[in-house]
Amino acid sequence: MSENLELLFVKQLKDNQNIVHKICRLYTNNEDAHKDLFQEITIQLWKAFPKFRGESKFSTWAYRVALNTAITLYRKNIRSISTVNYETVSFSISQEDYNPEEEEQLKLMYQAVQGLNDIEKALIFMYLEDKDYTEISETLGISEVNARVKMNRIKGKLKKILNP
Repeated sequence: MSENLELLFVKQLKDNQNIVHKICRLYTNNEDAHKDLFQEITIQLWKAFPKFRGESKFSTWAYRVALNTAITLYRKNIRSISTVNYETVSFSISQEDYNPEEEEQLKLMYQAVQGLNDIEKALIFMYLEDKDYTEISETLGISEVNARVKMNRIKGKLKKILNP
């Protein structure tokens, strides 16, 4: 792979790493699992990057890869993730420390979201990130109508969880 492609990937990942951190927060319960999932998503993004055609925004594509990676790993209940040794890659991506205090006000929401299934988690995450239904449907591979219907059902579930 060319050095320019590597530099482009590093820049895109650095600019969009909060997406990955938020997905990790949704699908993990502790810092070690968060770091493992972040690393695995980064590896999967790197492996898939040569196939990224730029037909969508990098962030939309990264959402899809990250969500698919998280859902696949945790659906299979894999505790130890088999990964490629990232030290063999010729560049270094610095990971900003994730500070859980920054999102303390969302603690109850995250707890409520933990009660949702994997697809519901992905949908509510994108909704809370102010993604429109077109981008949500493209990322999750469902129709816009289906995304809207599911979102209404999820809102009802969350209301019941947060206000029993």
